[in-house]
Amino acid sequence: MAKTRSPELEPFDRLEDKVKRLVALVERLRGEQTRAAEDNQRLSDELDTLRARLADAQQTDSEVSTMREEREQIRTRVADMLERLETIDL
Repeated sequence: MAKTRSPELEPFDRLEDKVKRLVALVERLRGEQTRAAEDNQRLSDELDTLRARLADAQQTDSEVSTMREEREQIRTRVADMLERLETIDL
């Protein structure tokens, strides 16, 4: 049984179609917004992790620099002691 539409209802049919498409668009946009929020949170967490790793790396770099300076001081002191020992006549 085929529906027969009167010409007066055609504007309402078009309006109904537009409303349905608008509802579908809103649902799609909400889904995209949810995914974007999840991606944003994931990236924010990843950024926090990378910042923590950077802070650790900077701390390690600072410790390595300190140890290199200490090693150079020890090397200089040992060289001085060896020079003193060589000046002693045995």
